[in-house]
Amino acid sequence: MSDKQASPATKGVTVQLLSTMDLGPEIEGMAGRQLRMRRVTIEPGGVFGPIHDHKDRPGTVYILQGKITDHRNGVATDYGPGVGWPEDRNTTHWLENRGAIAAVEISVDIVRQE
Repeated sequence: MSDKQASPATKGVTVQLLSTMDLGPEIEGMAGRQLRMRRVTIEPGGVFGPIHDHKDRPGTVYILQGKITDHRNGVATDYGPGVGWPEDRNTTHWLENRGAIAAVEISVDIVRQE
């Protein structure tokens, strides 16, 4: 079974937008882009899916609480508090919380302005 078939839809996830910054005035060539910071909470048994990529949307994640399992290339990696990971153009993954408490992360990425 492929990752795409194995990754369930999003459930048990709350996303809170914390901050945004228009990057056009800050960095030449970044017009139409913004820096975005979000707090993502994944409840026990929750999933941030289905499988998705970060092409044209690089970022980084930092875990504040709980444990998040990151599924990439058929490999499941657990990350706990105080740890994070990059999400670059080569990232294709989905996330889940296999733990007993809510997992909370801070996600910072560059996105196209809507």
